[in-house]
Amino acid sequence: MTRVAMLALSTCLGLATAAQAETISVRTFPGPVEVETMPETTFVYDMAALDTLDALGVPGLTAISDTYLPYLSDYAGDIGTLFEPDFEAINAAQPELVILGGRSQPHLEDVQRIVPAIDMTIWGDDIIGQGLERLQAYGRIWGLEDEAAALHQQVEDAIAAATRAAEGKGDALIVLTNGPKVSVYGRGSRFGWLHDLTGLEEAAGDLTAETHGEAVSFEYLREIDPDWLLVIDRMAAIGGEGPNARATLDNALMHETKAWQSDQVIYLDAGPLYIAGGGIQSTLQTLETLRSALAAGGD
Repeated sequence: MTRVAMLALSTCLGLATAAQAETISVRTFPGPVEVETMPETTFVYDMAALDTLDALGVPGLTAISDTYLPYLSDYAGDIGTLFEPDFEAINAAQPELVILGGRSQPHLEDVQRIVPAIDMTIWGDDIIGQGLERLQAYGRIWGLEDEAAALHQQVEDAIAAATRAAEGKGDALIVLTNGPKVSVYGRGSRFGWLHDLTGLEEAAGDLTAETHGEAVSFEYLREIDPDWLLVIDRMAAIGGEGPNARATLDNALMHETKAWQSDQVIYLDAGPLYIAGGGIQSTLQTLETLRSALAAGGD
């Protein structure tokens, strides 16, 4: 091939690559942001985002040194932590996009001074709705709209299945254990969607939407006496030391509750739910755990 022909081919390839990438507007946590599509290298500091990007099959991802979740561990890299990006690593690598969210959110402006970055935090009283919105945005950024639509449908189907399983099954109380301590959550909280999407009524209807739940006693849990307990073990989620949820709840007061006596205590997989809440795989897994347990009990 002549030099002229080679230059012409190189020019054509460059034009083709440029044609594939474009700038689009996507919704982020702060609002609409212009993002260049088809980034080949992406640093991810939010596990809900990484969960969904993994489900989509997005290439070129690098995440924090400890992802907390075994199914995302292959993405671990030396680029910082869930709370603190390594700015030197970002500057040296110059990734085409950085995704922050939740715990890393405060560093958005600092990262944006180095490379393009977006805040894809999922927070508030519509966790799953926001998660699906993020899914659509990632599908548009990486040209994976069909894959995103298929995953969206899987979530809708899982919600419908969990709702059917919850019909006529009574009420529930969401309990988070943190070693020996317990907190409860209701509608409007970070875990309130467990009520909203299944239709399970709240056993306690006067809970505020606190970030860390309302600290309660075992006497309170016995008094509320829910039909179902939906349990999230924070220690298991973060790999902390202390008694696990089963040990914490195994006491005389809890033994008097309907949920315990009816074997209607559902131990949710805490890691995906607590660390990657709103992520597509986290959502599907949690909904299936609920569906399976509700379908098997309370008949």
